[in-house]
Amino acid sequence: MQQRRTDLAVEAHEIWQNQQQQPGLEHPGIQSSRREREGIPITEVTVSTPEAGELLGKPPGIYLTLELDPLFRREEASFSRSVRAVADELSPLLPPGPALVAGLGSRTVTADLVGPGTADRLLATRHLVEQVPEHFGSLRPVAALAPGVLASTGIESATVIAAVVQELKPAVVIAVDALASRSLTRLCRTVQIADSGIVPGSGVGNHRHPLTRDSLGVPVLTVGAPTVVDGATLALDLLESAGIQPPAAPLEDGENLFVCPRDIDQKVADLCKVLGWGISLALNPELSLEDLAMLLE
Repeated sequence: MQQRRTDLAVEAHEIWQNQQQQPGLEHPGIQSSRREREGIPITEVTVSTPEAGELLGKPPGIYLTLELDPLFRREEASFSRSVRAVADELSPLLPPGPALVAGLGSRTVTADLVGPGTADRLLATRHLVEQVPEHFGSLRPVAALAPGVLASTGIESATVIAAVVQELKPAVVIAVDALASRSLTRLCRTVQIADSGIVPGSGVGNHRHPLTRDSLGVPVLTVGAPTVVDGATLALDLLESAGIQPPAAPLEDGENLFVCPRDIDQKVADLCKVLGWGISLALNPELSLEDLAMLLE
């Protein structure tokens, strides 16, 4: 059977259901529910057993998928609504204490810029809390890091992050990364928040060292947005949508091809701002959007 490549748990769940040829079939180790926040549709998929995790190719954990279509339709107040939705969904997963936000990916590849771009739009407060406590002592200490990629630095990003964790001793690491989707409709319009850690590069078949509680010694939350779709996956979905039976043999020619929108620059810039502000607001909820605008713009 042809495999679809995706980093999104909601899509992995859909693929598994389709493979069972029983629409709506649920596995006892997988719970899925839908809701809205700030007018943003949200799907929560909870993988509660290792067996269920193997079926979806995802480690056990909570996976939240936010559909930011209002933002890209430029609806009224869609930016502020998207920021608050990201913040409100991330907040319950955060333990108290200092945080390290790691923006994974390359600055030289636009589709891979989600992590570093988000780190650039984040409100880093650790130095302010330490140096000017009379004004900023009420804020949570937050540090931001963009470790780069192995091809540019010669150092695994996980190695850099582990060293910084040892030095700063944060209570939580939030890893931000670009993801791969199986669907054009979710490309650059979706945010996934999870509490299961991450393997950088896995969406494009370039698995690196994992960032998890086991590897770093602290909880690792992940925030990501799909910016590319695998060529073979896209071809299979287009064939099916046209009512054409996909071939049985793997579409090997498409496995190393990744497709992104032609306006990827603007879409990634929008996503980075939403994620940077949303994470900042989740970490310091006493701030307002007006405060963030004053401090970040």
